[in-house]
Amino acid sequence: MKTNIKMYMAAGLMAFAVTGCTDLDVDVDSLYTSTPLTEVTKEAQMTALYNQMRDCFGRRYMEAMALSSDEWTAVSYGGGWYDSGAYAHPSYHNFTYEDATIDWMTVLGSGVIQANDIINGDIEESYKVSARAMRAYFTFLMMDCWGDVPINDPSIEGLDRELRQPRADVARWIESELLAIIPSLPTDDLWGANYGKPTKYMAQALLAKLYINWAVYTADAVENYDAATATNEKLADCVNVCDEIIKSGKFNLGSMPYRFKFSYDNTERKVEDFIYAMPYHTTDATGMQYGRSHSYKDIKNCKPSYYGEALSQSGGGYMTLTPEITKLFTLEGDERNLCVLGGTVHIYDPETLLPTSEVCKDKNGDPLVLTQDITLTVANDERLDVGDNVDGYRQGYRSIKWFVTDADFKNGRNQSNDLPLFRYADILLTKAEALVRQGNGGSEAQSLFNQIRSYAKAPLLDHTPSLAEIYDERGREFFDENMRRNDMIRFGHFEDEFFPHYKSNPNANFDKTRRIFPIKKGDLDLNPKWKQNNGY
Repeated sequence: MKTNIKMYMAAGLMAFAVTGCTDLDVDVDSLYTSTPLTEVTKEAQMTALYNQMRDCFGRRYMEAMALSSDEWTAVSYGGGWYDSGAYAHPSYHNFTYEDATIDWMTVLGSGVIQANDIINGDIEESYKVSARAMRAYFTFLMMDCWGDVPINDPSIEGLDRELRQPRADVARWIESELLAIIPSLPTDDLWGANYGKPTKYMAQALLAKLYINWAVYTADAVENYDAATATNEKLADCVNVCDEIIKSGKFNLGSMPYRFKFSYDNTERKVEDFIYAMPYHTTDATGMQYGRSHSYKDIKNCKPSYYGEALSQSGGGYMTLTPEITKLFTLEGDERNLCVLGGTVHIYDPETLLPTSEVCKDKNGDPLVLTQDITLTVANDERLDVGDNVDGYRQGYRSIKWFVTDADFKNGRNQSNDLPLFRYADILLTKAEALVRQGNGGSEAQSLFNQIRSYAKAPLLDHTPSLAEIYDERGREFFDENMRRNDMIRFGHFEDEFFPHYKSNPNANFDKTRRIFPIKKGDLDLNPKWKQNNGY
């Protein structure tokens, strides 16, 4: 890992409790009635806060984002990995309030409580500002995924923090918080002491994300947002905050080829495209398990695997790419095409991360050939069963973007690939999008767009990009980075048809209320004042 971002202590907190337990009839046998605020304990509190979502980002959050988008679909193998529909339901937009893939709202709520403990504690202002940034970020994630959520800010008088507030009010509160703290957040040592921590640029990137989605978040109901007619009053603000990040000169796209930004050793590479990242390590900061779900199901029996070495653990393989998303990766010369495995699979060199001439073999010694289309054992099977055999395992293309090594994978399938949460590339394309939506695209939007194409070695545009071209480019650039669901909703494509979310499939749901998730049953039980989201 790049810094000492480790979990020193755990915070056992109920998700949305406003106060802690009181009136405990127990004698105090310790000198301290609260944690002594040494530099070590202060750093421990902050580190626990920064890492609150580590496990969720490494698996459950990824599953919810990816499987509800047109990037990934679930499959099962003779019923194996069906898991009561936990993965199939998001693929159909047919979520239930008991699905395991959406069980992390509690984690975010606990993070907000942790942040409040720091903000209201006897601690330096610099720590409080960082805690406020994390509180705003956690609240943003809840708002994005569940709509109306609590504004848990004790400084607001008369606010019932046990209630969910209207989504538009939450968006406005997040904006005000970020604007208040941005001047006080750190701006240096971005790949050293402040790596994985909130900085000025992290908060600005979050603000840009908030602004570009402003029309989504301030619609009077999630189902009433219409991408074709919605107006966004924050486009100029979005352009301005993107400009501040660009003009800082702190970030760049092309310090290394695209594929190395996401590799098993990206911690050590100083990826100057990463504005804010979650650090991972196979033993010291566990939770990153993309290879488990994304890899070929029977990869353990490939000798070697397409990662260039034999793997000592099997792949879960319960997620495979939709035929629709793979069609984006056809631009001539585009290095991002290398992230997608399809057809006859070649073995990659783990040093260069490039395919070799050697063909990967399945357990029978035959060339591993992945099919773009996915054939179920029974048409429209709710379980998305492809069969528990070689023919089933090869259904659908796969992603190799989050490159796996056996040194990592053998440790509970925990990888060391750091996960970017905000990237400079996103700021460039967000600014281009905001300009086009304003009707001011012109050569500037073209230049911003072509910065992405240029470093990816893809063909350059000779015109102002359309919104459709920006949408597709975002699909290539941020493939497998948990952004697609958010983009699909904003651009008006979340109700599109993509495997298995077809109108001919009786399991698929096209209700616009599916743009947000249902409140988990356990969260409803903990919060009796709450009501379930509309449509569930």
